[in-house]
Amino acid sequence: MAKWHGRCPECQSWGTLELVTLPPAARRVAAGAPATPARRIADVALDSATARPTGVPELDRVLGGGLVPGVVVLLAGEPGAGKSTLLLEVAARTAAGPDGNGGGPVLYATGEESAGQVRLRAERTGAVHDGLYLAAESDLGAIISHLDTLKPTLLVVDSVQTVTTAGVEGSPGGVTQVRAVTVALTSLAKERGLPVILVGHVTKDGSVAGPRVLEHLVDVVLQFEGDRHSALRMVRGIKNRFGPADEVGCFELRDDGIAGVTDPSGLFLASGGGRAAPVPGTAVTVAMEGTRPLLAEVQALVAGTGIPSPRRAVSGLDSSRVSMVLAVLSRRAGVVLHDAEVYTATVGGMRMTEPAADLAIALAVASAKADVALPAGLVVLGELGLTGEIRRVTGADRRLAEAARLGFDTALVPAGSIGRARDGARPGTPASPAKIIEVAHLGEVLGLLRPG
Repeated sequence: MAKWHGRCPECQSWGTLELVTLPPAARRVAAGAPATPARRIADVALDSATARPTGVPELDRVLGGGLVPGVVVLLAGEPGAGKSTLLLEVAARTAAGPDGNGGGPVLYATGEESAGQVRLRAERTGAVHDGLYLAAESDLGAIISHLDTLKPTLLVVDSVQTVTTAGVEGSPGGVTQVRAVTVALTSLAKERGLPVILVGHVTKDGSVAGPRVLEHLVDVVLQFEGDRHSALRMVRGIKNRFGPADEVGCFELRDDGIAGVTDPSGLFLASGGGRAAPVPGTAVTVAMEGTRPLLAEVQALVAGTGIPSPRRAVSGLDSSRVSMVLAVLSRRAGVVLHDAEVYTATVGGMRMTEPAADLAIALAVASAKADVALPAGLVVLGELGLTGEIRRVTGADRRLAEAARLGFDTALVPAGSIGRARDGARPGTPASPAKIIEVAHLGEVLGLLRPG
């Protein structure tokens, strides 16, 4: 490839020298011995990719049934969220086996805490089992030596940022070390068919610490979420090669450990949904977390008038979507908000980012502005467009069935949702609330806020 140099570096003359860079010669890769011979796809055993339950149903739900042999799982979360408590419970139940007669040895390698600290936590949570082995190691070679001795059925590394490997430069937790350790453990897991769970730290913005390629090296990435001021914890699937990548598991952090919550809808409703009377500024909707419908309450507060620079505060919702909803309310529905402070939040520490909550946000804000409560037993679904139209949402049948199961008798849905909800209802569940109101535009909805 020819490249004009411009000025000769020898005689310093302009326009006299042209350098030609030749492409490097292609290198031939020598053939090597394959680890295993190629087989016809019909001859591959199906049990090699069969998930085995961990003994924690909520975690199995997110994983797609359990741990597949050779799978590498990365569990990321903030410090103190409860990751170690959850994985210690998983390790103990895996060691106990599905019938309690023993499921094989499990190795729990801790690089952040001593074996004594982990034992104290296990005593408090009831996770002590004879088949659970602890190794306070931060050297990858020492961990592999323990694997050769114990031959465990599960390896838990807490955490991958504290483990180092010889022959690789860099400090513990650095990009080079974390990547090298993950590559080595992934190769080991595939070679031995050993499930491996890695604990990872997160940065200030909530993403997995370390190189982005770390998420591509593993098979499953789980995000451990939860407000430290709340007992609710959620494990969300970000990536899953063996199951759904959008599932969520709900847990409750207690003094004696962590427990799964099989029916968490009531946690996201103020007072468990048992208020004596409706309150202005609240609206109930149904969010879809994977395949699970969860009832959630949106609260809003509109304070003051004539404020030159009013504040907008958001908690648990997407701030950009809330800003859009406020703009649509002001422009398309005539709700004056430009001179008032607006606060919006969810209940129970739940995070909602899907557009299906737009109508609930709009009604909660309009209700707070008019100081008129929405009717009791009302659930609201709908995505809001910039022209004020209300669009249909996915999974309307499951959302309305969950609302009917929890006693909501009236539903406000986008136009065209009734037939889909009735036809798509699952057997054995209520088809939908008794009364369904279809609306096509935001202006039609505000009639619910008339006093009396």
